[in-house]
Amino acid sequence: MSRTVTVGLDGSRESLAAAEWAAREAKLRGLPLRLVNVWEPLPLFQAPFMGAETEQDWTRQIPREAAEELGRRHPGLDVTWEQLTGRPAEVLAEAAETADLLVLGSEGLSTIGGFLVGSVGQAVVARAERPVVVVRALAQDDADAGAAESGGEQPVPDGPVVLGLDANAPDDALIAFAFEAAARRETELRVVHSWSLPPYFAYGLPPDPQLDAQLAETEAAALTEALRPWRQKHPSVAVVEDSRPGKTVDQLVAASHGAALLVVGRRIRRATPFGGRIGSVAHAVLHHATAPVAVIPHQ
Repeated sequence: MSRTVTVGLDGSRESLAAAEWAAREAKLRGLPLRLVNVWEPLPLFQAPFMGAETEQDWTRQIPREAAEELGRRHPGLDVTWEQLTGRPAEVLAEAAETADLLVLGSEGLSTIGGFLVGSVGQAVVARAERPVVVVRALAQDDADAGAAESGGEQPVPDGPVVLGLDANAPDDALIAFAFEAAARRETELRVVHSWSLPPYFAYGLPPDPQLDAQLAETEAAALTEALRPWRQKHPSVAVVEDSRPGKTVDQLVAASHGAALLVVGRRIRRATPFGGRIGSVAHAVLHHATAPVAVIPHQ
C-alpha cells in the first residue's frame, strides 16, 4: 500500500477533530489521507431493532461524509475512505503498519460508532509499531470561538513542537520525528529533559547546592551532546534546550499548553498475555496533555 496518513474515524467529535488534524498533516507531508472506520457487529440483544446490514450501511456514512467534507475544506488533498470489519484495536493497529502515521481521537462515544470510550486508542498505541498521534478535541466553547475566526475549522496551534527526551538514552527515531515535525511547521523545537536530585532526605542529609549545580551542568551537557548531530542536520530548526530537575510528566504536561505537538517515546517490549504497554510517561501525557500527542515506538 502507498504511504498515507491514516486516521481512525468513528463519528465522534474527537475523531472528527483527529481527521481534521490528519488532513493538515497529510498536506504538510505531501501524502494522501486515508479514513478508516471499523465496524464491529454488535450482538443481536444489543441492537434488536437494527439488522446487521442496516447497521453497517449506517456506519459507512461516517467515513464517506467525512471524506467529502475534508475534500471540500482542503482542495487538492487526496482523500480516500474505507470501512473495515473486526475488533477496532486490532484493525487499527494493523492499519498503522502500512501508514506513515496513524491519527486517533482522544476518546470515542460508543461501541456502535466503532470505539469504546478511551480504551481503543490506548490499546492501539500499546500495540502499534508505527507513530501514533492522539488528538484531543477542543472544549465546545473554545471550538466554537475558534471556528468562527477560522471559517468553520478548529484553529491550528502555532506554538512549538515539544519533545520529551531522556538525554542519557536518546533514541534516533524519536529525535528525528520531532525535528522533522518542527521543520515542516517552520516552528521552534523545545526539548524537555528532566532528571532527579539526590534523595538527601532518605539519608537524613541536608541538600547540597554544589552537588545539585554539578548535576545540572552534567545533565545539560548530556542534552546538548545528544542534540548536536540533529542541530547540524536541521540547521533551520530553532532549538530550545530545557533541562531541569523534577517529574517528567509534570514538565511535559505544562509544556504542552499552546504547543503544536508533544512528542514522546514508547519502548517496544516483548508482548505479554495482557497485551502491550504504553509506558508511564506516555500514558500520563495522553490523559493530561492539551496538545496533540505523538507516541513514537522505539527499541
